Amino acid sequence: MKKTILFLTSLLMITLISCKENATNKINPENVILSANQDVKTSSFPVMTFGETNHDFGTINEGDIVEHKFTFTNTGKAPLVIISAKGSCGCTVSKWPKEPIAPGATGDMLVTFNSNGKPNLQNKQVTITANTEKGKEILKIKAMVTPKSKISGTPLSK
Repeated sequence: MKKTILFLTSLLMITLISCKENATNKINPENVILSANQDVKTSSFPVMTFGETNHDFGTINEGDIVEHKFTFTNTGKAPLVIISAKGSCGCTVSKWPKEPIAPGATGDMLVTFNSNGKPNLQNKQVTITANTEKGKEILKIKAMVTPKSKISGTPLSK
């Protein structure tokens, strides 16, 4: 038993003594420069800055198709590329610029909402996939949809 304890203690001492080498001596100065340059490049993302990210259509009749134009500016330092814009349901459609938006330039995102078969309060969102730092931006729309009468097919009045 004493031999085992002596052996383990010796092994521990050898391990501690062999780890004295300073880790900072192992850093390659070229890697520090490459890392700093990479950090500078990653800070130059495009930024989508919207005038508004929420829109309320108010009260509309079931079956109405309404549109709203969201205007944005690329306030970043690189060209903005919008990859896709998808609605939270099939009733929301978006149109966006397909060409890159230069830094400082503006663009429009047209959001269309089809209220057919969507009575009562509706809250929808459009998820934009772009080359921004977050990668995703979200626009929200809402509307109070007056349901159609099941008999006549015309909107119910209140």
